[in-house]
Amino acid sequence: MALAAIPAAAMLWALSQSASAQALAGQSVEDRLNTLMRVVDEQQRQIHSLERQVTQLEMAQRGRGMPGAGAPAGSDAVAEQPGADNLPVPLPPLAQITPGAPAPAGTTGTATGVPVNPPPPDTGSAAGGLPPATDGSGAVGQTQRAAEPVRTQAEQAVVQREHAPLFDHKLTMDFGISDTYYDRRQLQLSGFLALDAIFLGNINLGQTKSHQVMADLDTRYGLTDRISVDVDVPYVYRRSNFIVGGAGGAASTLSDATVSSHALGDVNFGIYYQFLRETNSMPDVVGSLRFKAPTGTSPFGQKVVQVDADNTNLVAPTRLPTGTGFWNITAGLSVLKTYDPVVLFGSVSYTYNIARSFADISSVQGQTEPATVKLGDIVQFGGGVALAFSDKDSASVSFTMALEPESQTRAPGGSYTKVPGSETTAAAMNFGLNHVVNKHLTINGSVSIGLTPDAPNFVVGVRFPYTF
Repeated sequence: MALAAIPAAAMLWALSQSASAQALAGQSVEDRLNTLMRVVDEQQRQIHSLERQVTQLEMAQRGRGMPGAGAPAGSDAVAEQPGADNLPVPLPPLAQITPGAPAPAGTTGTATGVPVNPPPPDTGSAAGGLPPATDGSGAVGQTQRAAEPVRTQAEQAVVQREHAPLFDHKLTMDFGISDTYYDRRQLQLSGFLALDAIFLGNINLGQTKSHQVMADLDTRYGLTDRISVDVDVPYVYRRSNFIVGGAGGAASTLSDATVSSHALGDVNFGIYYQFLRETNSMPDVVGSLRFKAPTGTSPFGQKVVQVDADNTNLVAPTRLPTGTGFWNITAGLSVLKTYDPVVLFGSVSYTYNIARSFADISSVQGQTEPATVKLGDIVQFGGGVALAFSDKDSASVSFTMALEPESQTRAPGGSYTKVPGSETTAAAMNFGLNHVVNKHLTINGSVSIGLTPDAPNFVVGVRFPYTF
């Protein structure tokens, strides 16, 4: 509808050609120059107004703007201020002034007969975030001309999942459930070396299969259009199966034991701040600060016992932990840029684990060993790309890696010593699929494949963020 002003302006120009020649004939060069400068200023203002109206109409069609009819067809221009329906209203007819007369105070008038001819839209892109031209002349993925590019519902789902909470929504309840699977094999030696070369004893291959099912509710609330807070409460169920040879003294005879536990996990909460809003030239930049409390079951002090009287090699803990046992603080920064229909995103974070003293860290039954434990601080980074293949559906692929140095322990009155083999490198490829059910509910599915021995074999999950 806003573009209807273009043919109307062209008609005005055609009718005014003869009058324009007569009006300008009697003007001096300086008067003509001043008149043309005022016309240029008026054209620029009207072009910006038309762009804003088209942007509002596009947002209304995508469910992000207020409904309204905008300017009627055939109006010469639109005002900068919105009307009662929250869309720009028509401007009054162009001011008519005599040649050489000064423009009214506070306005940029136009001379009689001097045409105001708004230019047609650029080929290959439309003002205000309209889709690129489909005739092959436009560049695919060109950013919108609006100051804040308009995202589809599918792209908004990617932003909420991969980047940060949506600040323009007041309250979001995000429920999710995931299954993390580990399969670890370890060679176990029970014996001694003879002549420093020959091993005498039993060689067994131990295997541990573990499922961790976690259900959590993440509640997010937008305090302002730039600040959001959230709290995430998880409940964890763990089940591990321990398999080892050596039953009856035969290395080839296997026996197994299964241990399961369920309890509250580590509750975490955080705050997000939007440093930059996305524009044509700048990405969306959000910083976060998160805190995790040791509300889950600690892994320290869990005793390992023999669970099969006929196999001394088969040992298992009495219960499985559901938390890390530590407070930690995570500072992160995420960046996102939209090139409709592609969304690029990346993040980096640093986690500081606070040292904590435990009355007992020994896993040997009947033994007590007090100590202070300091886990290694974690550096994590990653990035990926998402493709919105419809207004409601999108798919994403990303890579993440977390680096954690060796942990350290300190006995009372002693100094810190490193724990051998505690350094980890966890890398994974992540695949996601998002579907927008309606303006309130979104379904996010994900699969993560571990690339290193320190990462889970796979993680499968689904989330249901509901925005009020």
